[in-house]
Amino acid sequence: MQRVQRQAGHIQPWRRVVIDIPGPEFEPAPPRLVGGTCPDSECDGWSTPELTLRSASVRGERHRYYRQPRQDATCAVLHEGTGTVVFAVADGLSSATAATVGAAESCRSAVWAIHAQLDEGGPGHDFPAVVSYVVETLRRQAAALLQREDPDLAQVEELVATTLVAGTARSGPDGVELALFRVGDSGAWVLDLTRPWFHPLFAPKTEGDVVASAVFALPRVPRKLEQWFGKLVPGQALLVGTDGFGDPLGDGGGQVGALFAEHLAVPPSPMWLAHLLDFSRETFDDDRTLLALWPRSEGR
Repeated sequence: MQRVQRQAGHIQPWRRVVIDIPGPEFEPAPPRLVGGTCPDSECDGWSTPELTLRSASVRGERHRYYRQPRQDATCAVLHEGTGTVVFAVADGLSSATAATVGAAESCRSAVWAIHAQLDEGGPGHDFPAVVSYVVETLRRQAAALLQREDPDLAQVEELVATTLVAGTARSGPDGVELALFRVGDSGAWVLDLTRPWFHPLFAPKTEGDVVASAVFALPRVPRKLEQWFGKLVPGQALLVGTDGFGDPLGDGGGQVGALFAEHLAVPPSPMWLAHLLDFSRETFDDDRTLLALWPRSEGR
């Protein structure tokens, strides 16, 4: 016992990752119980015979300072019958008074709806039906919060507006078959680990040097739903993240891209992913959420 204690004494605590100029240093304040709450940070990680998953979500510095809860959420489950990984990532809009609830409920209901399609024998790709189910779930949640039977669209939006990226990953004969959709400005990328290179699966927020400020979000439904279908092969990883990750990442060619390309070359521990995601960099103070998937190879 004494020997173990002496060895433990040499363990150094993790220092926060700093990129370029750090943000302000302070002890986070507890979030107020307004519009829902959740832990400051959370992480998850597991593997199937074909896929390895890691995810993490951390509260941003702005919310830590102003005692606001984290407004990002993520959820992932395995559909046992098909070996399909079903996942979702959401970013509640800061303008929504119960954004935390909106993000969490949209992830939960999207994963549930896709899982139900797989139970029925389908591929789980009827994404318009998934979006309709999520919108109805948000409406019911808003009705409960308002204690009103039938809130209108504007009232639901004011309470629980959120972005959403969700989809499936399933091993196939030529690689992992991916299917995703999104509403809003959260993103998804295929990280080519051999270059490394971040390939965005949806249109980026920026046009030249201009960043789009308006966000289209649930419960509003776009006329044409953004969808992406493709494959993931060994040497690649799928990343799905909120703009708290996507904005500092940019095109992936800077310091943030280099950091994550290095540490995602193989699946890290879930807690290490959360630690990386909580990096300090001046002006980037939003909540950050990242979900990653790797095809499994022998010995990994």
